[in-house]
Amino acid sequence: MPTPFFGYHISSFTFPGVAAADLFEHVVGLAVAAEDAGFDMVTVMDHFYQIANIGPETEPMLEAYTTLGALSQRTRRVALSALVTGVTYRNPALLAKQVTTLDILSGGRAILGLGAAWNEDEHHGYGFEFPSVGRRLDRLAEALQIARKLFTEERPSFSGKYYTIDRALNVPRPVQVGGPRIMVGGGGEQRTLRLVARYADISNWFGTAEDMRRKGDLLERYCAEVDRDPSEILRTAMAPLLLVTSRQEADELSQRIPPERLRSLGAPMTPEQAAAALGPYLAVGIRGFTFSNANLHSPELIAAAGELKALLS
Repeated sequence: MPTPFFGYHISSFTFPGVAAADLFEHVVGLAVAAEDAGFDMVTVMDHFYQIANIGPETEPMLEAYTTLGALSQRTRRVALSALVTGVTYRNPALLAKQVTTLDILSGGRAILGLGAAWNEDEHHGYGFEFPSVGRRLDRLAEALQIARKLFTEERPSFSGKYYTIDRALNVPRPVQVGGPRIMVGGGGEQRTLRLVARYADISNWFGTAEDMRRKGDLLERYCAEVDRDPSEILRTAMAPLLLVTSRQEADELSQRIPPERLRSLGAPMTPEQAAAALGPYLAVGIRGFTFSNANLHSPELIAAAGELKALLS
């Protein structure tokens, strides 16, 4: 079985006892621990407020691309991305320039993560337009085309309903041949997966193994419609579990966390238990998993994820 792709997602910048002046160094420590444990990618939130399923909106939140640029200088091997950028937050040509710059700063490790955006509160707070979901998806389709053009063409032009570029320059060119890989976040089965089939190199989904099977079948159908080999797209899923270092820790978490909260977070599992639980995902075509630092918040837990990766290989 191929070694699964593991992503370490920094979804929380709230660390008890860590002062604001020390926040970034703490984040660096987590990213380096993930790299040392064998993770393939480190991602950060592209939000301005904390989101409800992680914590109160008043929690600290660092801006994504400033943080990724800084992390590029403190890591050596891991790919770096936002998971994922909201299409409404930045002009897509500017975003392509930012990700190209990240690719250069990191020596060819940037990934462009992009999605349709959803957090209405922060749109209102920052004064960003929040159109209907259909119009956001229309913008996403145009943004994906513009990004690919700026990654691969010398002086591209594009004229869409929402965005236009005119013989745009993107110099220096990306380090990666063909430009950074593109990851589309979201598993919407009518439109988002069609965009994945046409434009993405990586897709990240939520849900059960049965959800993954259904989405995978749809993705293969959409790939056939555009004459694309679906094996070119890396399918990843948010890990549906809480990783722990021992069965005792799993029992303690199960007793401490309310059942309704556990249903959203996932059951506490040791690496051995997690390997069995993730088997059905691998069986339906998922080839990678993303773990959040809301769970993996210490070097010991990050190392346990490295053990899990070895068990799945």
